[in-house]
Amino acid sequence: MGSLFRSAEMTLCQLFLQSEAAYACVSELGELGLVQFRDLNPDVNAFQRKFVNEVRRCDEMERKLRYLEKEIKKDGIPMLDTGENPEAPQPREMIDLEATFEKLENELREVNQNAEALKRNFLELTELKQILRKTQVFFDEAERGGSAQMADPAREEEQVTLLGEEGLRAGGQALKLGFVAGVILRERIPAFERMLWRACRGNVFLRQAEIETPLEDPSTGDQVFKSVFIIFFQGDQLKTRVKKICEGFRATLYPCPEAPGDRREMAMGVMTRIEDLNTVLGQTQDHRHRVLVAAAKNIKNWFVKVRKIKAIYHTLNLFNLDVTQKCLIAECWVPVLDLENIQLALRRGTERSGSSVPPILNKMETCEDPPTYNHTNKFTNAFQNLIDSYGIASYREMNPAPYTIITFPFLFAVMFGDCGHGLIMAAFALWMVLKEKPLAAKKIESEIWTIFFGGRYIILLMGIFSTYTGIMYNDMFSKSLNIFGSHWSVNMTLDDLKTMGELRMLDPATSDYYGTPYPIGVDPVWQLSQNKIIFLNSYKMKISIILGVLHMLFGVILSLLNHLYFKNRLNIFCEFIPQIIFMCFLFLYMVMLMFIKWIIFFPKLFSCVSCSCTW
Repeated sequence: MGSLFRSAEMTLCQLFLQSEAAYACVSELGELGLVQFRDLNPDVNAFQRKFVNEVRRCDEMERKLRYLEKEIKKDGIPMLDTGENPEAPQPREMIDLEATFEKLENELREVNQNAEALKRNFLELTELKQILRKTQVFFDEAERGGSAQMADPAREEEQVTLLGEEGLRAGGQALKLGFVAGVILRERIPAFERMLWRACRGNVFLRQAEIETPLEDPSTGDQVFKSVFIIFFQGDQLKTRVKKICEGFRATLYPCPEAPGDRREMAMGVMTRIEDLNTVLGQTQDHRHRVLVAAAKNIKNWFVKVRKIKAIYHTLNLFNLDVTQKCLIAECWVPVLDLENIQLALRRGTERSGSSVPPILNKMETCEDPPTYNHTNKFTNAFQNLIDSYGIASYREMNPAPYTIITFPFLFAVMFGDCGHGLIMAAFALWMVLKEKPLAAKKIESEIWTIFFGGRYIILLMGIFSTYTGIMYNDMFSKSLNIFGSHWSVNMTLDDLKTMGELRMLDPATSDYYGTPYPIGVDPVWQLSQNKIIFLNSYKMKISIILGVLHMLFGVILSLLNHLYFKNRLNIFCEFIPQIIFMCFLFLYMVMLMFIKWIIFFPKLFSCVSCSCTW
């Protein structure tokens, strides 16, 4: 517990590891989490270090795992997370992991490419089916005597009729018309019509119809809306111009036979191919799903293993090689009280690697300032993180975290001060504390939930203290509780109260007050008083000032303990004593006056003065 109130004593050690045992030893030290290694190669480029290739291999494995994770999330497959912490794999297992990830990535990419090709083919066949269906309607209307629609987006110029009814009934053979049919995005239709009208000077006919159902883009997977169009023209020059315009607007052209029989025969063939494609696409999606489900069962553990391997090799890059190239030399900061645990971890690593040469850990003398390390547990960790967010104490200074366990929740409660909301907060935090193991195993990634769950013990204490201060304020959901009965009496008739209104000014000097204080908290009658806000605000402000001054004095006293520990007498005389004098003569004097005012009942004294009594 000594390092809880003051940062742990650290020492600089030199570590000699055999090359074969270095990986396993660093792995064990990493699981222990008590060692901070120094970089012995500060002038060496990161790409020129000994284990840079292994780090690159880990980066590549992480890339493949991120690709698998993205595909798994894309299909909405839940990833199994048992909450286990697997050990770092041995170096020889890296080859197996790389082979597994390579196989999964290649298989998944091949499946995706095949699925995209099938979807693209399916999209083309679906568009061709729509073209054959819509163009058949266009030709049927023409044979029934319908007139063609001319491309005129402005609708303001006079429409020029290029084909007559006889020409359409003859299928364009009277004027030897040609036509092209295709599909275009629905939002491009107005600009497409305008361009055809201007570029071809009104010498083309355009018929278009919307495709009711959205189509899936095979590249992005988005749903898009498209329209079928057919353009009639005369001559090769117009044909070339129309095709260039279609290419510019990224319209897809499809072959459409002129004869109705040929169109019906092509439509039947298209339907048959679409059915076959649906079967193949279903099988492809099933295979993809099976691959992703198998990967989802292990991907969390794989991530942990790869990151541990990468961290180990990154740490090994901080070491130096001796002249024989068979021994790695490291320097590290370790807590003095945990040297035995570190020795045991090194011994376990040596046994795991099968090495016969034990590691050597020697203490070193140094003038450098050691890093600050504070031992924490699941209860104190949140409070320590709260302190570290404002600033980390210097080496061997007093650790404010243990005192913050009480002061931070209580100062919050002084501000919050509602026993109803405090009970709700305490109940929520107590539920998180009691269910912390199953909740931690769920690995919820919500940022708000992570903050709440990480500070569950802080919230629990804030809720408990808020309940206490709410009782002191007699405040529950902004209402007062009348448990013991009011200690005020109303010596007025109902007519007098109606004359004064709903609220009345309470004066302790009057006979309305019994003279005995309310057992606990604030008398509930203050809720009906006209001067309620003035009284309660003054009461709470004075309490806040008292607690704030005591809190500051406590911080100054902690600084004295630091000065005594570091034997810095100059700071005691030039810093601590002036601070205490200033605080006591200014703020502590004000606090004492508040207590005097509360202890001595001034209203009775002043009432005695008014009746000429001695006091």
